[in-house]
Amino acid sequence: MIDLQHLEQYRENNRIEAKRALGGLPHSIWETYSSFANTLGGIILLGVVEHKDKTLHTVNLPDPEELVSEFWEIVRNPRLTSVNILSANDVRIEEVNGDRIIVITVPRAERFYKPVYVDGNPVNTYRRSGEGDYRCTQEEYQAMVRDAAYATQDMQRLEQYDVSVFNFSSVKRYRERVRESHPNHVWEALDDEEFLFKIGAVSIGEQGGRHPTAGGLLMFGTARRIREVYPAYSLDYREEERQLVSSSGDRGGNVFDFYEAVYERITTALPNRRLRMAAREALANCLVNADYYGEGGVVIIKRADRIVLSNPGDFRIEVAAAKSGGFSDPRNGLLMKMFNLIDIGDGAGSGIPNIFYTWKRHGWSEPTIKQTVHPNRIEFLLPLMKRGDKVTRIKQEGKKAEMKSALKRAMLIDYLTDHAEGSFESLNKLLGVKPSNLRKLLDDLTAEGIVEATENGTYRLRY
Repeated sequence: MIDLQHLEQYRENNRIEAKRALGGLPHSIWETYSSFANTLGGIILLGVVEHKDKTLHTVNLPDPEELVSEFWEIVRNPRLTSVNILSANDVRIEEVNGDRIIVITVPRAERFYKPVYVDGNPVNTYRRSGEGDYRCTQEEYQAMVRDAAYATQDMQRLEQYDVSVFNFSSVKRYRERVRESHPNHVWEALDDEEFLFKIGAVSIGEQGGRHPTAGGLLMFGTARRIREVYPAYSLDYREEERQLVSSSGDRGGNVFDFYEAVYERITTALPNRRLRMAAREALANCLVNADYYGEGGVVIIKRADRIVLSNPGDFRIEVAAAKSGGFSDPRNGLLMKMFNLIDIGDGAGSGIPNIFYTWKRHGWSEPTIKQTVHPNRIEFLLPLMKRGDKVTRIKQEGKKAEMKSALKRAMLIDYLTDHAEGSFESLNKLLGVKPSNLRKLLDDLTAEGIVEATENGTYRLRY
């Protein structure tokens, strides 16, 4: 929580918004409510003004109780705001330097409440960036709608197609993997169409016909058919002298074929079975959680000192929660089920924690997770080096490999929300990391428009 008694130390930024509100509840408050809810959360201050030097100062609200009552009336009205995500303690009246102001703490909305929009119109959906509140693009809005569904997006039945869209060579190889993992399984005697129905790749339509699900098409279809449903669909693998893309004609161009080909390539750099299994989990996690409608596609890059796995879409749970494990919320539940059947992933949320544990156990540098907004993407970096190896560490820094975990990133953002600014020394003490690592993290956040350096050498959240 920010120190209200020293408000002049703070600045408006991507998690703090100040409004005078002397003329009543400003309409722009709802754009900020929507943007905070759809992004990182934040604090709205009513009865606070920004002076020319950007410092914040209080003004006395004549009747804050009336404003609070009006605020609750609007936020609870579904015709004016799509959802109320606030609890009673999130809106309160505070006295600061003899002035009474209102403090509204807006949490980040859970994915099933998004998109949070205002004025009864989904067009009025906002997000927050380093430039302030902005109206979401249609693509950003649709991405939130897809993620809000309890049924994952790959469970959709594609009634315009029949089972002829499948690459049965891919299905054959997948079934061989199932037999290796589950010898004499009851499904082994089924024909291909019945087998695909059992695993969720095929669904029965309203007229009794059998049609592929979106997950089935992604896993076993041809690239041409997949792009008819997912126009932005792209799977791209790169290394020093090789590139494999979904449209190249290599195998079928589907998710399963891509997984098999890429797994063979990325694990050649890993010296033992445990590390290879952890990398397998990371690859499957990338493919299972990708938003295949999103821009940029899945991109896997292998270098001498790292493997980088990147996919469109954001985390459906907090990054810190994904790292701690115990909860799974995949974007493509059918893909996860199909990977689980060949003993990849357990669906219990332990995959990411296990990757971090395995890398640490073998003395390798810690993996990092980076999430960007506008466009939404997740990047998972697996360093291929030992901790404390000076030569390799210098090489890694020279190539700008990630050195900070998502948890450190969240700690820094939270600190700069609660404090107007922080010196390099105070941030280094907070995170307990090497100065070079902190410098890299600050550079990343500055490049993303979240943090900015001040003239006196401190750091603060950017407006």
